[in-house]
Amino acid sequence: MNKLLLIIITIIIMAGLGAWWLNFVYKNNKVEEVVKVNNFQECVKDGNPVMESYPRQCRAGKKTFTEYIGNENEKADLIFLDYPRPNQAIKSPLVIKGQARGFWFFEGDFPVVLTNWDGLIIGDGIAQAQGEWMTEEFVPFVAVIEFEVPEYKNNGTLILQKDNPSDLPENDDALEIPVLFEKNGEIVLPLNSD
Repeated sequence: MNKLLLIIITIIIMAGLGAWWLNFVYKNNKVEEVVKVNNFQECVKDGNPVMESYPRQCRAGKKTFTEYIGNENEKADLIFLDYPRPNQAIKSPLVIKGQARGFWFFEGDFPVVLTNWDGLIIGDGIAQAQGEWMTEEFVPFVAVIEFEVPEYKNNGTLILQKDNPSDLPENDDALEIPVLFEKNGEIVLPLNSD
């Protein structure tokens, strides 16, 4: 009986040591297939939860990625867009609508530029005030830009420049928002967030 009890205890100890050793080896030699998420677009594409904040946030594991919306929040008291919104897909001709404080205009207009992912200008135009612009209040504006969709990458920037007839750098200002280009009726996410 003592011999049988000793054999059972020995088997239990050996099984416990074996389980511990396998667990130790498994944890230290485990090869995990980790999907690396480096930005908001990759986080969303990977199916992670998106928080409905502004700007939106996506959580992948312990990391949180914030959607890049340009400097829209910083310029909200000076100029804002009704269309297009940040990261919205656009096509040519692009009709831009929004409101800007009267001092953003000069002679009732201000310049608008569209760039590709690399900052190359692919379209430009003039935003026209749709009301009395000699005020400090918000004035509606409209602009139209025609452009060719870039062949490489699918993201760019829409830049609404404060008109600066003085050409003094301290009077420069701009609203810059990221946009996506619609290609053949399809919206394709950028290759990366550069």
